[in-house]
Amino acid sequence: MNGWSDDTEQRRQSEPPLPPELSPRRAAAAAGGIPPQQSRRPQPGPPPGGGPGGTGGYGTPTPGGQSRRPRWSTRRKIGYTALGLVVVLLAVSVSTYFWADSKVRREVDLGKITDAPPKGEGTNYLIVGSDSREGLTAAEEKALHTGADSGQRTDSMMILHTGKNGTTMMSLPRDSYVTIPSFVGQETHKTYAASTHKLNRSYADGGPDLLVRTIEYNTGIHIDHYAEIGFAGFVNLVDALGGVNICLDKPLHDKASGADFDAGCQELNGKQSLAYVRQRHQLADQDLGRMRNQQKFLSTLAHQAASPSTVLDPFKLYPVIGSGLDTLVVDKNMSLLDLTHMFWAMKGVTGGSGKQLTVPIANANYYTPNDGDAVKWDMTKANTLFNELKHDQKVTVS
Repeated sequence: MNGWSDDTEQRRQSEPPLPPELSPRRAAAAAGGIPPQQSRRPQPGPPPGGGPGGTGGYGTPTPGGQSRRPRWSTRRKIGYTALGLVVVLLAVSVSTYFWADSKVRREVDLGKITDAPPKGEGTNYLIVGSDSREGLTAAEEKALHTGADSGQRTDSMMILHTGKNGTTMMSLPRDSYVTIPSFVGQETHKTYAASTHKLNRSYADGGPDLLVRTIEYNTGIHIDHYAEIGFAGFVNLVDALGGVNICLDKPLHDKASGADFDAGCQELNGKQSLAYVRQRHQLADQDLGRMRNQQKFLSTLAHQAASPSTVLDPFKLYPVIGSGLDTLVVDKNMSLLDLTHMFWAMKGVTGGSGKQLTVPIANANYYTPNDGDAVKWDMTKANTLFNELKHDQKVTVS
């Protein structure tokens, strides 16, 4: 044997005997021949039973003498992550709901209208664009070409009907020659008998309440909800959205409204959009042509506001919601769910799932002794259309 083996053998003979229960390698380790950390056999573990002090699971000894922590499976990690995301989304959704609900201006009480026709099938929204200058400075009125007229009038009126037979958006010309039912003046508190005038006069004389009554009286359609937006709200909403894309078949130039657009597709900001929906002097049929543009614009605006690029971007979605709700005046029973339903119905019209039309016209330049030229409805076709909407039937009138 070599020198190392001889020395080892001599040392073993000189050392005291070890307890017989230790194996040779364990005995060597205990005697100092092999360092404990080099022992290949694991140290005696805790009694069986698992967990701290047991074998397997949490607390199981490792070869280095340290307890092994439990390993979470990939499925469990994904589950807890998904649960956390759901909790966060619920919290954000609830807070957003209450924030948005607090901004809704519920100012019109349709419940006090006692002579309303019976409720029909489906849901009818009266959407009004007024020339309210609320929130505009004198400089803004000049820049937007709104003028500075006192009082309020209606620039556009539409009935949006939704039901099992789809969506119909029907415009009502503001110069429609209709019967305004008797009413009590807002300022004079005098009772005025029923009379025949242009439709927008009802709003000027009695506000939203008289406008709704007049439309219900002449169409027989029960108005379930009311929504109105003024100039400032319209401009702010478009700007918050980042503009609206509109395609024009030919150039539009109108000094009165400030419209100055080339032909082709282009993005309009808030100021330009207001000019577009208000211009009419270049159009052959004036108000009727303007209503078509208004329908087209509102549907396009709704479509873009509901696009993924807006809905999934909180830095864009919240300003759009805030701008829209800050200046939107609705009836007292209008919930956020109703507003959402109205909004998606407008979007659907753009997507081709609905119809856009104007109440049938018999004479667009009907002479009246007191109100000048007005719009006279074709009552035969109009009554057919009104009945179809009241009973939520398929619209056959074009």
